[in-house]
Amino acid sequence: MSLASLMAAAALAVALPPLLGAAEPGFRVQCAGGTLPGSSSHIISRLNLASVNELVYFCGKKQFRTAYSKIESVEYGQNVSRRYAAAVLLSPILLLSKERKHFVTLGFVDDDGNQQAVVFRVEKEDIRSVLAGLEARTGRRIEYQDDEARKGSKQ
Repeated sequence: MSLASLMAAAALAVALPPLLGAAEPGFRVQCAGGTLPGSSSHIISRLNLASVNELVYFCGKKQFRTAYSKIESVEYGQNVSRRYAAAVLLSPILLLSKERKHFVTLGFVDDDGNQQAVVFRVEKEDIRSVLAGLEARTGRRIEYQDDEARKGSKQ
């Protein structure tokens, strides 16, 4: 092995662990609404389902925790729309495509016994994992808003 390749391997060994540790746990989501005080829809948030006992939601510097046993409903729906702005700006061919936004609504009881709800917009590549994780952790079946949402969760 040459000196240059040894130095490159050593540099990679030093640089790689911090990069691997830099990834935040959970799924990237956006709060789209609900009753959580202090949660903002303008902040990129994280939904962490790794804990066996509770769902953890990070919104900026704030952290919300809810025991899975307190989650009473899990609902999935889509908002499907044509890409009119992109078609006007880029190409009329984009009118043929649809943009799907994926939403998960959780209904739960907080520590004070009050009914709460939160709506998360989930990235397309994460929706199947989020739904499977919520169904497994809560023991609740996913409620679909319509047949389109049912088909969309399987894509």
